[in-house]
Amino acid sequence: MRAYGGHWDTERALRTLRDAGHDPQDKRTRQILRDLASEDVLVKVEDWPVRYAAVRAD
Repeated sequence: MRAYGGHWDTERALRTLRDAGHDPQDKRTRQILRDLASEDVLVKVEDWPVRYAAVRAD
């Protein structure tokens, strides 16, 4: 996600995971985004619709 940068929402995460050969459900994808935010890979920038931004690794 850091390599791609930008903003992430459920739709973008779903497309990326599917392109990588996974078949996640919306609910699981939202959980993945929350988990990545808790690990400081993403930061929540908008509550509705929920959007995250990739945290740069400096």
